[in-house]
Amino acid sequence: MRALIATATLGFAAAGSHAAEWSPTKSIRFIVGNPPGGATDLVGRILQPKLGAALGKQIVVDNRPGANGIISLELLKHAEPDGHTVGLGHIGLLIVSPAIQKVPFDPNKDFAPIGLMVSLQNIIITHPGVAAKNLNDYLALARAKPGAMQYATSGIGSPGHLAASLLESMTGVQMTHVPYKGGGPAITDLLAGHVPSFFAVISTGVPHVQSGKVRGIAVTSTRRAEAVPDVPTIAEAGVKGYAAVNWYGLHAPAKTPPHIIERLNRNLVATLRSPDIVQQLKDRGIDATPTSPGDYAGFIKTETAKWLPVIRKSNIRSEEHTSELQSLRHLV
Repeated sequence: MRALIATATLGFAAAGSHAAEWSPTKSIRFIVGNPPGGATDLVGRILQPKLGAALGKQIVVDNRPGANGIISLELLKHAEPDGHTVGLGHIGLLIVSPAIQKVPFDPNKDFAPIGLMVSLQNIIITHPGVAAKNLNDYLALARAKPGAMQYATSGIGSPGHLAASLLESMTGVQMTHVPYKGGGPAITDLLAGHVPSFFAVISTGVPHVQSGKVRGIAVTSTRRAEAVPDVPTIAEAGVKGYAAVNWYGLHAPAKTPPHIIERLNRNLVATLRSPDIVQQLKDRGIDATPTSPGDYAGFIKTETAKWLPVIRKSNIRSEEHTSELQSLRHLV
């Protein structure tokens, strides 16, 4: 009798555990707030096959560029909290944009953190026609004609924009920001010579530095990137104390049930720890940095406290894309 009771108890426990396990019933929409060709899109597509296989359903990357990605998070906010829609968040979307303008979401209340995904740095790259072989040359050109040196980024308030603003504040140089709707369009214009320099997410710049099509001036982290080991850090090049690191994380709409968040996080972490995924990311200068949902939420709070003073002291303005946000609102 005791054996029968024990067997029955184990059976009920297994049934309860099985009932609590969520599995998607249709394809999962992965919203990315930048066009194809940039770093955010790249990370999504590297993870897409293996994460989809782990979840048992296809993952569809949905590129929704516009207003530096704000449209993408507005779409995520209004999606059903059933685990079938997730979106990529980063410092530009979750910290910078809400600090410089009114956005149609509350980054702390409208989304459920699933987990940190990757960390990566920016790289300053220039067109070969620019007479700057290193950071000192680049800054000298900027000082010689204040405002004449133009730099592209993937958007207003993007990590590249923040990195450039920090460099300006620490060196006293004045440059002109040329924002794009993503890294893909920006690198296209740099290669064509339409803009002289680009504060690019490193994964966007690495292939072109390696091929010799652009010149790598400096990277923004405290250590060199394995993918381009000959490119020094900004701190090494003379701006002591400089450091700016990007990160991407995965989010679901608020009110997504905890057991769904747990399943998504479990498979996300396993995917990011896969040796082949780690290597694919590392080849582009990206580090896999998976965390739990709770640790990711704490990380966002720490990053907010760190960067808000920098944002407030910088010259980042939102007016340049306020009209764009209004014109794209009908797409939501």
